[in-house]
Amino acid sequence: MSQTATPQAAPAPAPAVPAPATPSAPAAQGEPDAALVNTPALLNRWQLIGMSAAILFGILSALVQLLGWESDARAAEDTRQLVRVQEIQSSLLRADALATNAFLVGGAESEQGTDYDDELVEVLRLITDAADAQPADRAVLAELNVAVNAYATAVAQARDYNRLGFPVGAEYLSGASDALRADAIPILKALVETNTDRAKGAMNGQHPVWLLLIGVVALTVLVWINQQQARVFRRRINKGIAVAAVIVLAVTLVGVVGAWIRDSSNDSLRDGDLALAIDQANARTSANDAKANESLALIKRGSGAKFEVSWKEAAVDVEESLRRDTADTWNAYVAQHEKIVALDEGGDWEAARDLATAAEGGSTEPLESFNAASEQIVGSAQKTVTSGLESWRALALGVSLLSLLLGVVAAAAVARGIGERRREFS
Repeated sequence: MSQTATPQAAPAPAPAVPAPATPSAPAAQGEPDAALVNTPALLNRWQLIGMSAAILFGILSALVQLLGWESDARAAEDTRQLVRVQEIQSSLLRADALATNAFLVGGAESEQGTDYDDELVEVLRLITDAADAQPADRAVLAELNVAVNAYATAVAQARDYNRLGFPVGAEYLSGASDALRADAIPILKALVETNTDRAKGAMNGQHPVWLLLIGVVALTVLVWINQQQARVFRRRINKGIAVAAVIVLAVTLVGVVGAWIRDSSNDSLRDGDLALAIDQANARTSANDAKANESLALIKRGSGAKFEVSWKEAAVDVEESLRRDTADTWNAYVAQHEKIVALDEGGDWEAARDLATAAEGGSTEPLESFNAASEQIVGSAQKTVTSGLESWRALALGVSLLSLLLGVVAAAAVARGIGERRREFS
């Protein structure tokens, strides 16, 4: 019996050996790996940063310019208040000069007695106006009002005694003048100093450097976002971000140049017409003080040496601020005053009194001319300052609002530019 051979099963094929993987080229240094980047989230982050930078730029630029606009308005009002307070000071001392000069006439006062009444009414009106214009000064002005009323009461008593021919009237009048300089004048000097600081401080309310820094920061953020997109999307410039950057640059340049021009103009006003108004108001005040001391020295009849010392001190203050258009009248007054002093010291008191009280040809006429000229100079300088400060306000407000609007436009441009990249990715 034959045996049949059983066929052997075919051996299983050997498993294939995998080929070695070819290493991929490394990503360029500094470029993000696309497999590791969450592009939509990155785009959203860039859009948020860019739009926030643009909107904040618009808000901050508008705010700084609005502060400058408000500062100019405040400077104009502070200048008016300063001139108003100095007017009170000058008018109050002019009232004293009129009261003391009228007192020299004796029982029958000249028309200067009426002028004194009018001047005192004007002083009280100005105090009320000043309190209404500047709430911060109200408490001090209330104290001033009390001092002025006390002075007016003492002068009224002195005038009553003078009409009756009582010598005690002279003591009341000199006491009223002393109290005026001890109580009211220090208050006014403090008010002048405070309002001078306010006016000058408000004139420094323009900030071109701040506007420049805000613009530089916003531009830096936009440039950074553009560079980040260029690395991912291989596009050097994003049109939307470029438009936003141009808007920011233009707004910054306009804002900085405008603020710099207004700042330079304010500096010129501060060092020019404002300084002129302050100096001439001080000169006017000192001139009226000198005239009052001239009369007080005569009232004392030979024992008024201290008033002549005060006259000389006031004269020095006037001469420090003399101008070509006020020097002639002041020098004419000084010449008449020297004659009055010479007559009084020479024993001719009546002639000295007549020269001091004469409506024409004495010391009163040139002093009044100087007073009127100084008042006109102060008024003109104050108008120049306030009109100069207010002339820029409409433009500044317009630029401020435009800056805010263009900040929103720049933010929209950023959103549009990022949106294009988002569509490319999708």
